[in-house]
Amino acid sequence: MATETLSSDPTYDLIILGASGFTGQYVLREALKFLSSPSSPSPLRSLAIAGRNPSKLKSTLQWAASPSQPPSIPILQADTSSPDSLLAIARQARLVVSCVGPFRLHGRPVVSACCEAGTDYLDITGEPELMERMEVEFHEKAADTGALVVSACGFDSIPAEFGMMFHCRKWEPPSVVNRIEAYVSLESNGKIVGNMGTYESAVLGVGNAAKLQEFRRSRPRRPRPKIVGPPPPKGPLIEHKKELGLWAVILPSADATVVRRTLTTINEHPQGLPGVAESPDFAETRKAFWPSIKPAYFGVKLGSKSIFGIFRAIITGFFLGVFAKFALGRSLLLKFPSFFSAGWFRKKGPSEEEVRNATFKMWFVGQGYSDEKLASQPGMKPDKEIITRVSGPEIGYVTTPITLIQCALIVLGQRGNLPKGGVYTAGAVFGPTDLQKRLEENGISFDLISTRNL
Repeated sequence: MATETLSSDPTYDLIILGASGFTGQYVLREALKFLSSPSSPSPLRSLAIAGRNPSKLKSTLQWAASPSQPPSIPILQADTSSPDSLLAIARQARLVVSCVGPFRLHGRPVVSACCEAGTDYLDITGEPELMERMEVEFHEKAADTGALVVSACGFDSIPAEFGMMFHCRKWEPPSVVNRIEAYVSLESNGKIVGNMGTYESAVLGVGNAAKLQEFRRSRPRRPRPKIVGPPPPKGPLIEHKKELGLWAVILPSADATVVRRTLTTINEHPQGLPGVAESPDFAETRKAFWPSIKPAYFGVKLGSKSIFGIFRAIITGFFLGVFAKFALGRSLLLKFPSFFSAGWFRKKGPSEEEVRNATFKMWFVGQGYSDEKLASQPGMKPDKEIITRVSGPEIGYVTTPITLIQCALIVLGQRGNLPKGGVYTAGAVFGPTDLQKRLEENGISFDLISTRNL
């Protein structure tokens, strides 16, 4: 195991920035499974890790490789407060994967460095304001330098995006979808403990919600895709979804925002985003894929088998809504996460056993019309329903590393089939690729549950 100085100039396929963090250590462990060896060829042939503390990174590498001996992976020192160090990192990599959160505080400098260097970039943020600001600020620069910048490559928002696209493809013509409601259910044989980085991002996101709305109002409105049929009626605050066995409440996550951005991009590029040097076969696949993804009204709800879980979510949301709006309140929320989240989040994160015991299910309940012509009839309500599901292991430390690393392997192994550069959503970039198949091979399931007439 070597330690590199920033003055050296090796070339790495992948650099994981923030590898010693809560999620970064699990991302490193997942990446090591795919590091090329004579018995397991992979597009990931060389790997380095980077962060502020080399000794902590060294310990993390030992943990991630356990029970085997750690491979000889270079350790690079970099800090998001030092633009020069980030630029040096970016210039040494084909792809930088960032796990440095909260991204509101640490995301922009890394994106800036990668765009300057022309280096591809992936992250796991679920913060809409950051993603939308980075698109505005860096899209043209990234397109010019050839840096492909893709955020939300973790649980936020791969299951939502690819679950939505899987669901849409079940509506075969002449039927057409009108609305899709996603219900996220977190399950465990023990206690469910959330990612502290997610909690901190939520605190900062609620505290800056007014700035996000102001930013959105300041932007030119992009043409939105035309959805067949009227918008769905507003539902109750708490919903009892009997066919799923869930109580549910609206979840203000990034998923709905990211899905809408993907649908807007495809509205502007009906055949998708052409690859910089795509193969003829992939070009045909891309052009055939996107017409099957029809735009729909999309929302996300948090589901629980017991109504107590819903009340706990509402209480947590209340505390966030009240306390995150002022500095002292945010300080209290971050100092006492377990109290204000009713035990869902804690500073030290979940134990290995808690991670192993946790799973998720994301149900997609779609309603639409058995024939698209019916949608134009006055007062005609949806007459068809399809339910699909995406399910897998614990969301923050298992599913997120799986989705992120599979996205990284596609970037490294299929770069010619992807856009030259720019700031995009994961769905817009990876939709026509084999990402869903890769996820299924790594423990994340996509299932058709039911189809019925209403």
